[in-house]
This record gives sequence, structure tokens and C-alpha cells, in this order.
Amino acid sequence: MNTSLSWIKAYVPELSCTDQEYADAMTLTGTKVETYARRDKNLEKIVIGQIQKIEKHPDADKLIVCQVDIGNEVIQIVTGAPNVKEGDKVPVVLDGGKVAGGHDGGPLPEDGIVIKAGKLRGVPSNGMMCSIEELGSSREMYPEAPELGIYIFPEDAQVGADAVEALGLRDTVFEYEITSNRVDCYSVLGVAREAAATFKKPFVAPQVEVKADSGKVEDYISVEVEDAELCPRYCARVCTNIKIAPSPKWMQLRLAASGIRPINNLVDITNYVMEEYGQPMHAFDLDMVAGHKIIVRRAKDGDVFQTLDGQMRNLDKDMLMICDADKEIGIAGIMGGENSKITDNVKTVLFEAATFNGANIRKSAKRLGLRTDASGIFEKGLDPRNAQAAIDRACQLIQELGCGEVVDGMVDVCVPLAELKKIRFDKNRINALLGTDVSEQEMKEIFERLELTLEKQEDGTEVLVIPSFRQDLEGIADIAEEVARFYGYDKIPMTLPNGEATTGKLPFKLRIEQKARDIAEYCGFSQGMCYSFESPKVFDKLLLSPEDKLRSAVTIANPLGEDFSIMRTISLNGMLTSLATNYNRRNKDVRLYELGNIYLPESLPLSKLPDERMQFTLGMYGNGDFFTMKGVVEEFFDSIGMHKKAVYDPKAGKNFLHPGRQANICYEGSIVGYLGEVHPEVCDNYDLKTKAYIAVLDMPEILPFASFDRKYVSLAKYPAVSRDISMVVPKEILAGEIEAMITQRGGKLLEDYKLFDIYEGSQIKKGFKSLAYSITFRAKDRTLEDADVTAVMKKILNGLEGMGIELRS
Repeated sequence: MNTSLSWIKAYVPELSCTDQEYADAMTLTGTKVETYARRDKNLEKIVIGQIQKIEKHPDADKLIVCQVDIGNEVIQIVTGAPNVKEGDKVPVVLDGGKVAGGHDGGPLPEDGIVIKAGKLRGVPSNGMMCSIEELGSSREMYPEAPELGIYIFPEDAQVGADAVEALGLRDTVFEYEITSNRVDCYSVLGVAREAAATFKKPFVAPQVEVKADSGKVEDYISVEVEDAELCPRYCARVCTNIKIAPSPKWMQLRLAASGIRPINNLVDITNYVMEEYGQPMHAFDLDMVAGHKIIVRRAKDGDVFQTLDGQMRNLDKDMLMICDADKEIGIAGIMGGENSKITDNVKTVLFEAATFNGANIRKSAKRLGLRTDASGIFEKGLDPRNAQAAIDRACQLIQELGCGEVVDGMVDVCVPLAELKKIRFDKNRINALLGTDVSEQEMKEIFERLELTLEKQEDGTEVLVIPSFRQDLEGIADIAEEVARFYGYDKIPMTLPNGEATTGKLPFKLRIEQKARDIAEYCGFSQGMCYSFESPKVFDKLLLSPEDKLRSAVTIANPLGEDFSIMRTISLNGMLTSLATNYNRRNKDVRLYELGNIYLPESLPLSKLPDERMQFTLGMYGNGDFFTMKGVVEEFFDSIGMHKKAVYDPKAGKNFLHPGRQANICYEGSIVGYLGEVHPEVCDNYDLKTKAYIAVLDMPEILPFASFDRKYVSLAKYPAVSRDISMVVPKEILAGEIEAMITQRGGKLLEDYKLFDIYEGSQIKKGFKSLAYSITFRAKDRTLEDADVTAVMKKILNGLEGMGIELRS
């Protein structure tokens, strides 16, 4: 939102401050000023001069010598401008003055250009006549300026007067950052109200009074609204005998300061009212409205409509249209149609000021790819009461500018307007929320400046009646914020928070994730971050089968490109890409980890949000192997209280892992992740010319088993007894199966076991391997006897023999 300070002062006439004071004060009270710029920056010593005499330059065909009256003297200026003649009144930069830029309209130099007296081809020149571009503006904002040449003032301009002032450039334009809940501040009046409250000055709203010239509006137009939910209010007024002409200079200057190019009086009035009241309006040529009837209805699927910009737009049933008796003539709240646009031949104008459903306007504009100034305001949700005020203001300007005659009355199709909100006034509650001791009288003065009125109830309490333009005020906390804004945030003292003392700590889920980071970094892994958006080509690179459910991914509606068109269902692509990047940059022994979500839809197309699952992904190459990665996983399990033995199932069936070096990680019967060596073909697909290992842990599966509870166990009082066994084992039997048997048969006396030797060679028969374990026994209440240990060992050996394992003597 941009406003000029002069326009604000039109409604706060007593406002007197510097630009910086205004910016600082407005920012402190919540209307944040992003930046401001003087329109007369680098414009110095520029007056209105009148050319009295023109002669040819003696030594240059394209130059002329002008005698220019600047009020107190006549000076000589040499110029090459082709458009000046004797009697013209022009802007003149005097010796030592400044202009903002060059005549070519290029980028403005930071410090402007200093003009000094000198000679041009031997003839003295004591100043310079200016084009509009040299004054820091453009023909877009000053359409009367010539395309090439000097700006010419109207005949009534005063010779010797300040040319910058005459052009309306003695002004400052402020740019604000307005939050979307303050739709009232998307208008000059809204910002002016804030300025008046901030500086404690009276706010003087424009006095709007429309005196109808003739006729009745019902004789000209009728309105029917078929969908009141999408259009709760539609106001229409008619103006006749329209005369198209340039708008007055004061209106052009205010629009130009807001960045709007003046066009003609009719278009400028609708733009002016939109800026002033924050209510977009539209004007139709009534003679082009079939049946002199307006119908507000939804479009039909497949309809096509040509908008004012000449583009054909595809419509659907969720878009609201403004129609006449035969056809569509505008897309509600977004843009009018080519078939009803205002031309220079217009005689009768239909003004529209309506309130549309903000969410519907935003969705429609997005689907059409057509976002306009009007849609940007409508989508925030407008005050229905503002529509009538704005359309009356437009009709008043029609009369004041001599643009036409106003027909009596207004067609107003409106659902019952909601009553003004009322919020109970509680001084103590407001002070408690703010931690202040603001007096009741001071609060009431703030409310008065904000146009919040107090109303006494039958029970003696007071309520604040909220004006309709303050749709953001919903409860006592909002009222407290208003008090804080204008009492002054800088005056609010520091206070300790009230309430019970609490011990702050991370939620359990985040503590587990932090432990994952700690363990990974302790084991030499560095954290990486990968994109959640990926390409569908990832599935082929990872060798996923066509029927793999991981291929069912959520597709992005408006992706940056094919490479970022789906939401990832597996975390490996980012990890392998990062490992490959490091490998190809000759980094050795790389270890990376990531904590990031994958997105698994229940079904496609989406009927509800996908399942977002946090994955703890580890990847490495170089110094380490499958068992190194397994050790990191077990270190993590132990750190989060998962002290039971995890089981590693080699029948994981992951296409992207080496078929003989992969395993699902199981804990108490649940699969909590997987690990293994990356399949050589997948490594080739990622240009990773080395062995790589990965582990992926599904954090939602791990959380139920994790715990930070710790039990104290006293040191053993009684000695341990150890037994070593050496076995010849068929190769297909896994060490984990042997350990499960030892655990099962060992009972309460079993304290620990450890694999200390594996051997395969000529001394072991083919298809077998040799494993040796050290098994430790201990009782908590006594010293074990040899018979106790022998009995347990016999159970263990019997169990192993039942598996086809032979004991080596």
C-alpha cells in the first residue's frame, strides 16, 4: 500500500511532522512504514520561466538560443528541444541547481545531476529547460508531457514560481506493510485514521452528499443476485450525459503518487475511490448491458470469456460472474469484459460497488492466472457497509468534475447486514493482559481516537461498539492490543510472567530426534538437508518395481519443474545424490545423516493429508562396511532405552540394496527400518563409483519402544562363571538365530554372551562355518556351583544340536 503524505494531510489537516517522524511514529503504532521517497529528491533551484524570444544558434543547426523570463530577470538558455516556441512556460533549472536524471528516462543517479552555467558551441547558456523525465517522473504519470522535448506548463502558470511545487512533486510517498487482517488500511482513509490516532489530531473524513439531477435508477437498471453467499451486497447507480475528458490536476497528482497512471475522468474516478475508500469499483457502458439488467451468478463449466485485456479466459462453475440479460460482462471482483468496456462514446454509465466472498475471489483469480488490484483487495474480505459509501463518493465526484449527471436512487441487493460487534470493556482485564496500569480515562481517549464508542448496559457494565470497518477486532485481547499500540509499546514495563513455574524441556519426540543427531555426530556423521520435492525418475534410478507402492506419490499442483514435481516417498534419493556429489569432488570417507519427512498418501487422488513420517537416514562410503553401519544403529537404540536385541532379517527384499547384504531391522516383532549396501547398479545410476552403505530408521515406529527412564542396578556381589563353546554351523544359519537360542535356553542365570571367532576354510567342511562364543553366567543371590552351570549349558547345547549345529571338541 502506497500513499502520498499530501493525500493523508487532506484528511488530517493539522498533521505536522517530518518524513522520518511520520515513518517512525506510524511504525510504532502498527502501521509499518517499509520505506519512503521524496518525489522532489535531487530537484533544486527549478522555477517556471516564460520564453520571450527564440533565435537560431549561429554555429549549430539543431540548437536554438532562448531568452527566458524567470520572474526577476531574463536569462539566456541554449537548447536543442524541438517543441518549444515563444510564449511557452517551461521548467527552468538555474545555475547551480539539480535535476533528478537525464532526458532519456534511464535509471536516476543517486545524487542527481548538477546544472552549471557554461557555453554551448560558443554561446553562453545560464540554465536548462527540463523534460518531465529530468524531473524524475515520466509521461506515464504526466500524459500531457511531450514524447521528446521540454515540459510545457498551462497558460495560467505563474512565471518565477516554484516549478516543482506546480508539478505537485513537493511530496513524499510512503510504502506500508499492511497485515491482511487490516483490510481497512488498504485505503487512504484507513491510513489517515491511523495517522490521526497516532499523532492525536482530528480526522476529517470527506463530506459526501449526492444531489440527484433527474430520473429514477429503477427506470434504468435492475439487479438480480442468484448466489448471495458469494455476493452478499451489490450496489448499482447510474450516471447520464457522460463527458469524457482529462481529470483535474489534483486528482492526477494523487493517483500518480500512488503509482496509478491517469487516463480520463471516468476511469480516474473509479481508481481514486478504490485508493481512497479501499473499495474496488467497476463502470459499465449501460447501453451495452442487454436488457438493462444485471445478474450475478456462477459461470458454467467450459464457458469462455474475453476480459478487458483481450485474453480469453476458461471459466468453471465455482467462478462468480456479472452478467446482463444475454451474456457475461465481467468476472466478479477480478476484471470486466471486453464486451462492456467504457469507450470515448459512452453516454450512460452504470457504477458497480459490491462485496464478494474473499476466499472465492482468491481461488478464482488463482485458477485464471489473473490477479488484479481489485482481486487483491476483495480476497481479504471487505466491509459491506463500505460499498454504499464508495459508490456515493464516485457519484459525488462525477458531479464535482462536471463529468455527467447522477440519476436519483441506488439499487441495493443485500443480505441483512450484521449488527455491529460489541465487546465488553474491562479495564482490569486489559491491564492484566498488558502488564500495565493504564488509567480508564486514557483508555477511553484511545478508543475515541479509534472511533470505538462506549455504550452503557442495563447491568451497569460498558461495551465497546466496533465500527464495521474494523473487522479485525474480535475480543478483549484485540482491544488490549489497540491500547498497547497507542499507549506505546516502549512505555510497557518489564514484568515477570504470572502462573505456575514450569520446567522447560523439549517434547519427547524432539528429544529422540536430538539423540539421533547426537549419536550420528558422535559416530562421525555430518548433517545434511535434502529436498522434499523430487522427480518421478527417482523411482527408476532406485530400481523400484512398477507395482511398488512407493511409486504412489503426491503430485505438486504448480511445480517448479519435472525435477520437483512430486513429494518424496523414500529418503534415499537425496542421500545418494549427496554422497555422489561428495565422491565426485574427491572427498574421502564421507558420512552423512538426515532427519526429514517422507509423504505417503493413503490413496490417490488425495482425499486427506498424506502420512508425514520422519526418517532417520544414514549414508556413508569409504572407511566402514555393513557392520559399521549396524553398530551405529545399535548405538542409537541403546541411547534411547531400546536395550533388547534387535533382529536383522536378511529377507528385506529391497531392490535398491545388494541382494546378499541387506536386512530389515526388527524390534519386538515390528520392522523399524532397514540397512545394507547399496546395489551396484543403483550406485552406477548416481555416478557413485564405490561401495556405499545406508540405514533408514522409521521414527514413528521407534517412538513406542524408546524411553529415557533409567533403573539403577547394584554391582554384582557374586562371581561370574564363563564357558566357551566352538561350533560347526551350516552357512545358512545366522548368528542371530544362534544368539536367540542361547538367550531362550540360558534362563535367568545367563548374564551375557559374545561372539569372539568366525572361521571358514579348508579345515571346515564345505557349506559350514566355525563360530565360537563366550557365555557368562551369574546369580544375584549366591555363588554358582558347577552343577548349576552344567545344567544350563546342557539345555543350550541341546537346543543348538536341534538346529543342526555340531559342537567342536
